[in-house]
Amino acid sequence: MALGLLIRLRRNFGQTSALKAGFDFARGGIIISMDGDLQHDPEEIPRFLEKIEEGYDLVSGWRYARRDHWLMRRIPSRAANWMMAKLSGVDLHDFGTTLKAYRREIIQEIQLYGELHRFIPALASHTGAKIVEVPIENLERKSGTSNYGIGRTVRVFLDLLIVKFLLDYSTRPLQFFGMLGLAGTGSGFVLGLLLVGSKIFYHQNIMTEHGPLLLLSIALFVSGIQFISMGLLGEISSRTYYESQNKAIYALREVKSHRKELGDSAEPARPSGSSER
Repeated sequence: MALGLLIRLRRNFGQTSALKAGFDFARGGIIISMDGDLQHDPEEIPRFLEKIEEGYDLVSGWRYARRDHWLMRRIPSRAANWMMAKLSGVDLHDFGTTLKAYRREIIQEIQLYGELHRFIPALASHTGAKIVEVPIENLERKSGTSNYGIGRTVRVFLDLLIVKFLLDYSTRPLQFFGMLGLAGTGSGFVLGLLLVGSKIFYHQNIMTEHGPLLLLSIALFVSGIQFISMGLLGEISSRTYYESQNKAIYALREVKSHRKELGDSAEPARPSGSSER
């Protein structure tokens, strides 16, 4: 007997929270997500399931013929999708559509918060998921209104910076902040040496003739130290995050065990040099 669940949240927590609640309570091996504004045709679902059966872990819809307003919807969407594809390394035309199919073990490993629902393909790709795109029809909206516009493209870019950092540097933040720190301290130190050299060899008054350069040298050196300190604090936070939750830094696809059958007369191998007493 199939068990259907209706999940009602206490208030509107946003699309990401609603999807996360559905993913947490889902029990099937394959999970389909779609909007409730009737812009997605349920008859498209079998095509998604066929791709899952071919071995893909995530199947994403591609609204190849958008029917939304070209200025308020299509242009911001194309700009956001282009940025997401370039920075995430996932070659998709349409990150924003909710119509997707997931293997349960893939989607339930992803932690969603904020507005990260549009970055699910990028987050899944980071865990090694195989992703494919399926063209779908973009039907006319029959209920509700869209809040997406040009202004949201800026917020998408800010979220994308967070996702880029999480994907590339969440386990090694010092490599990100450390490079900035070394660049700052190095340039500030070299600039300071040049000013000291001009004072020693040319007897120039540094504060009078090169006051702005002196301040710039100090600012670069101090900011570089601060970036390195942020990287060290990030390393401590990262280790606390993973170790306190026993959170793995890898994702398994499959584990196989191999057991060699021994005959009745077979005996376990003895270490060399051992003897019976």
